[in-house]
Amino acid sequence: MADIERLDTWVRYKNGLCSDCTGACCSMPVEVRLPDLVRMGVVDEFEMDEPLKNIAKRLEKQRIIQHFNFKHGIFTLMRRANGDCQYLDQQTRLCTIYERRPNTCRNHPKIGPRPGFCAYTRNPNQGRKVTYER
Repeated sequence: MADIERLDTWVRYKNGLCSDCTGACCSMPVEVRLPDLVRMGVVDEFEMDEPLKNIAKRLEKQRIIQHFNFKHGIFTLMRRANGDCQYLDQQTRLCTIYERRPNTCRNHPKIGPRPGFCAYTRNPNQGRKVTYER
């Protein structure tokens, strides 16, 4: 079993690995940019001309983001108390916004703390095959 905090325990990613995983990657911080937030539907396209600082304040108040890096224009999504992404379904362990997910999630594990590897953790309750990836 992989430990999200210990990169040396991560396994080399291969297609299909997500089908019976607990969604361990969904407990890592997710950094997003403004176009991701528009795709996710939490920022309107008309707001894109507004100062990022104002958008960040609104999203922090709504508990959508937990941090905004002004220097790099990067937002960090809010996570639940257990560390899970707020968009991870607690029962199915699947992304509730999969088609609208941020680029960070779309590109994992090609990019990230250990490119090409993931914190795969088999879900013992998963008795069925899922036909799509996280």
